[in-house]
Amino acid sequence: MDIFNKCTVNLGPLGQYADQTEGYFMFPKLEGDISNKMIFKGKERLIWSLNNYLGLANHPEVRKADAEAAAAYGMAYPMGARMMSGQSNYHEQLERELAAFVGRESAYLLNYGYQGMVSVIDSIVDRKDVIVYDSEAHACILDGMRLHFGKRFVYPHNNIENLEIQLRRATKMTEQTGGGILVITEGVYGMSGDLGKLKDIVALKSKFNFRLLVDDAHGFGTMGPNGAGTDEHFGVQKDVDLYFGTFAKSMAGIGGFIAGEHKVIKYLMYNMRSQIFAKSLPMPMVLGALKRLDMLRSQPEHRQKLWTIVNALQNGLKEAGLDIGNTESPVTPVMLYGGVGEATQITFDLRENYNIFCSIVSYPVVPKGVILLRLIPTAVHTLDDVAYTIKAFKEVKDKLEQKAYSTDMASIAGL
Repeated sequence: MDIFNKCTVNLGPLGQYADQTEGYFMFPKLEGDISNKMIFKGKERLIWSLNNYLGLANHPEVRKADAEAAAAYGMAYPMGARMMSGQSNYHEQLERELAAFVGRESAYLLNYGYQGMVSVIDSIVDRKDVIVYDSEAHACILDGMRLHFGKRFVYPHNNIENLEIQLRRATKMTEQTGGGILVITEGVYGMSGDLGKLKDIVALKSKFNFRLLVDDAHGFGTMGPNGAGTDEHFGVQKDVDLYFGTFAKSMAGIGGFIAGEHKVIKYLMYNMRSQIFAKSLPMPMVLGALKRLDMLRSQPEHRQKLWTIVNALQNGLKEAGLDIGNTESPVTPVMLYGGVGEATQITFDLRENYNIFCSIVSYPVVPKGVILLRLIPTAVHTLDDVAYTIKAFKEVKDKLEQKAYSTDMASIAGL
């Protein structure tokens, strides 16, 4: 059999809908300046799908810093991987400032958040070690664990009682292998918006010997009194052994970092294959990240504006009778109930008739019968945006309950 046969016979769970959905539901193109309103299919839409939490993506100070850095250095400098020829004083400065901001001894830059998490997991555990992880872990965590030759145990999402059971199993196994235990959770879960139970997990350290890695992609910059993350929010920074943050959310950039004890970060510097064999972050991205980090620290009004919008949106949706689950973060899921066909028709209605663009999630990502519309509030949204969206979602929910949406997948074929 030709290995390429699958490319036409079985495109996979998402690819099977490519002809009907590409360019609209999948791979849509948003055009214009990054803001609360952008152009989709030639029309202005209210956008709730960008992880631009603090509104920095198109902020004048950020654009100026990015432009000046690009003019001074171009996009190539420094050339090569950092270990070989791609090191700079600015890379080291950014690492020091990130470490100080999140309350750690050291930090190390990662070219991409996804790639970085994969490499951190691959580097920090070996075949003798056991990983214990939350069932709703992000894909980058799952892919990192695929490289792990040792055992791993999963516990149901945020189920601390079951986590304790898995830790007992892991302890028994490591007593035989001579390895250690790594627990992996997220600070903010990107679909549901609820928080990892960091306080409860940390409390288990009094009973079990393990290290804790927290993926805080959505929490860095948004959670905590200073925006330093979900562990700051819970007051457990000293007990989270490895803290992972990304620039792709609050920092509106590219890249990420891992922070922890100096000896651990030094080990990762010399063992993360994705960083050893990959080109260094270009200087404009590094200088741009320094500017963004400075704004996180010195301009708390962006985070305050974000939470004004978050609270108005989430409280308003609940008052309108909409189910937003257990979110405790800016991530705002709206749960409706129906099939894939109804989900597509709802999304089409929102985009074409209400001019609202948000992300849609349906089976198999969520259970059958659930339609999840994910809203990402930002500091550049307005209270008028919030009021309009709540009204629109209430009308959509009423239409769904009145069975106004077609469930025929063929009806979207012309999009």
